[in-house]
Amino acid sequence: MAELDSVHRYAAGGLFALALSQAQIHQHSLPGFGFPPVLDPADGHSSLLSLAGDGILPWSCEQSGLLRHIFRYLGIDEKAWVGLEYTSLSPDAMHHIEAFLRILSEDDAESSSRSTMDAELSLANAVNAMVQSVQDKQGYPDTNDSQTHQVGRVFQSNRQESWGFTATAKSLTTPRKVAVLYTLLAGCVADSPAEKAGKTAMKVGYDARQRSALRLLALWLDVDWSKMAAMELMVAYMAMAAQKEREQKHVDDEEVAQSRWSQWRRGGLIGAAALTGGAILAITGGLAAPAIAAGMAALGAAVPVLGASGLTAAAAVAGSAMGSVAVAASFGAAGAGLTGIKMARRTSGVDEFQFEVLGENHQQGRLAVEIVVSGMIFNPEDFKKPWEAPDADLERYALRWETENILAVSTAIQDWLTSTAASQLIKRGAMLTVLGGLMTAIAWPATLLSATDFIDSKWAIAVDRSDKAGKLLAMILLKGGQGNRPVTLMGYSLGARVIFSCLEELSRKGDPGAIVERVVLLGAPITLDKGRWEMARKVVAGRFVNAFSSNDWILGVVYRATFLTQGLAGLQVVDIPGIENVDVSELVDGHSAYLTKLGEILQGIEIDSFYANHSSKLYRSPSFSGHS
Repeated sequence: MAELDSVHRYAAGGLFALALSQAQIHQHSLPGFGFPPVLDPADGHSSLLSLAGDGILPWSCEQSGLLRHIFRYLGIDEKAWVGLEYTSLSPDAMHHIEAFLRILSEDDAESSSRSTMDAELSLANAVNAMVQSVQDKQGYPDTNDSQTHQVGRVFQSNRQESWGFTATAKSLTTPRKVAVLYTLLAGCVADSPAEKAGKTAMKVGYDARQRSALRLLALWLDVDWSKMAAMELMVAYMAMAAQKEREQKHVDDEEVAQSRWSQWRRGGLIGAAALTGGAILAITGGLAAPAIAAGMAALGAAVPVLGASGLTAAAAVAGSAMGSVAVAASFGAAGAGLTGIKMARRTSGVDEFQFEVLGENHQQGRLAVEIVVSGMIFNPEDFKKPWEAPDADLERYALRWETENILAVSTAIQDWLTSTAASQLIKRGAMLTVLGGLMTAIAWPATLLSATDFIDSKWAIAVDRSDKAGKLLAMILLKGGQGNRPVTLMGYSLGARVIFSCLEELSRKGDPGAIVERVVLLGAPITLDKGRWEMARKVVAGRFVNAFSSNDWILGVVYRATFLTQGLAGLQVVDIPGIENVDVSELVDGHSAYLTKLGEILQGIEIDSFYANHSSKLYRSPSFSGHS
């Protein structure tokens, strides 16, 4: 590697193995005010060995396929692999994290050469240049001045100060931290050949579990995620450059496998860029929007080996149609990706199902995808409009599904709310009485039931279609429609049910958490069946948020058939390990409020943080799993 010597690569591999393990433990833990960032050895769930006893495959073991190709990429001696894997499973994680950080912070005479330090500094400067370019011109949110972000940063800082290895992490230089994270990221996405039954098998894509581990490792190193997002862009372009060169050489499959791997192994960023020279931007065509072109030009100036003149010249053609290739193609998707998916009428029992582009990041080199799903609309624009926000590091899509049915049930609910009968019930406080006694109610007010009869049939159809749409979404993700990139799923109302159905289907198909990185469900019309929630949680690598409002009585009314016996996620805590419950009652006074308050809720949740920000104003009641 151009940035790290062999000793530092060994330590980086060990740290990544530990981050994988700790990220998996977090997936199965109770998120609450007392949840430690690195689990204490006294905690019964602090070792993945206990999870393995429950039939859960540790992410850092050989069988997961997440780690050994990283070791191979880093050039770590194979004799050390088993030891690093075993160390990652140890309950004494904090001690081992500190030990690896100490190794990374030290330099001996051989490793402290001027060329190595210059390479690390150049890489760090290039990352900073890319961050600035994207923030200036590509819509990254400027969160430094926002009150919510500042509260979140204080919370994360306080959490970091509680770690035993914080002082050691601070002793690392910023260039060294960036070099570690970049090298590990390149190893995650590099196509690694592995010999199986005499054939060369390729690992393709970017696994959600690996991205979750990188997110945690960046937090340990106190590196802002915006820098990781910039590194993802840089790695994406290098991957496309390497792919273009392979296509031009027309080599056979086995030669392609070895060529791809050797190109990445020559130094990731620097190796691939040196091989392609000034063609790096030209081949990306429409992918390299002016802002990214500027960032890559700055990269050429910051890293001498890349050649500023070649990259600057190539920047002139960025944005043209010349050689335009979607980044998804580098990770297993072809053609237009998600936007090319339009289901034939009545596919899997669904009349309408298609993806629409959100924001400006479409085909702009992002290595992660977000899919949002609205579940209550008053016009077709509501599939996209409530979700309009800065794109950050994601290629974003809105799912348009069953417009006719969702519009019908939404309108029926709204019409009833404005009716004379509803007005009288609301004026008498009957709704609050019903909501307060939902769990024990034996009989509902006759006036209420008769007034809502006309909603029931439309609601039943919409619920059925949401379940079917979820299965369809799972099928698309399993087939790699998103380009084998980590996916964030967010949805409200029946859209949340679409996502939950998708997760259940992924679980039934055996997905171990490779696809979905994060999930946010808001006002979810889903019962509190423990088995179903545990099944859904297994396929989400990172945070899984359930936002609920105890004021959302209309949700209880329209879903009353099963709520009386099983409870409802949109109204209360889901008491399952790994589910993060957020009480948004202060913001949401009715089901339709999710449309207008969505941006404020998501800002408070701060989904980009690895851990929940318990200081956020959304967390005003002790509504977390295990703390209710």
